[in-house]
Amino acid sequence: MRLINRVAIVTGGGSGIGRSTAIRFANEGAKVTIADIDSTGGEETLGLIKETGGEAIFIKTDVKDSNQIKELINITTSTFGSLHIMVNNAGIGHSEVKSVDLPEEEWDRVMDINLKSVFLGIKYAVPELIKSGGGAIINTSSLLGLKGKNYQAAYNASKAGVVLLTQNAALEYGKNKIRVNAIAPGVIDTKIIEGWRQDERKWPIISRANALRRIGTPDEVANAILFLASDEASFITGATLSVDGGGLTF
Repeated sequence: MRLINRVAIVTGGGSGIGRSTAIRFANEGAKVTIADIDSTGGEETLGLIKETGGEAIFIKTDVKDSNQIKELINITTSTFGSLHIMVNNAGIGHSEVKSVDLPEEEWDRVMDINLKSVFLGIKYAVPELIKSGGGAIINTSSLLGLKGKNYQAAYNASKAGVVLLTQNAALEYGKNKIRVNAIAPGVIDTKIIEGWRQDERKWPIISRANALRRIGTPDEVANAILFLASDEASFITGATLSVDGGGLTF
């Protein structure tokens, strides 16, 4: 098992990519803390891990609140003794409107959850990773953090920020044996795409807008996150791995 004796935190672990990642980590031997603001989803993920004999806890967490991120990390280290992997995955979308029509409050909320939370996760995880002798941080960006899309001003900006924040942290903490990478998923079968799926005109186009002509699954993204968290990626840091079926080249 690739993550035996490792302790990991996965934010947004109550559904989608976060849930698949938490389960994948547990199956590979990690002790996992599931963090999510959705208690029902978080507890469901916890139950799925325990059903297969994995070791995990769930902590309800608002990832834009620094005190709750500190508490998340403190409970994790007091429960499991250390921290080796931090997955900053929680994220949201927003209304599909032109930037001039996007409410300022909605912009702020997207930035807080998609970008500030990654900053907080890095800020408070790094000291514990140093205590553990190093580790890995994986941040969830997006295909739309690498290319623009109309009506996605805040999402584009927040996810692009994750890419550069990842590079910054990789440069700052490489000397501490901490690798920091990002993933950039394309259209993945999660709750965030429900609005697109309901659009009978757009969905046939969006769902095939990549080289593989299909959407991805959360498990496929979790496989990429597992790779970046594992020793198999020991010489990879500061990178953003596209998991988009070729969407960036389309």
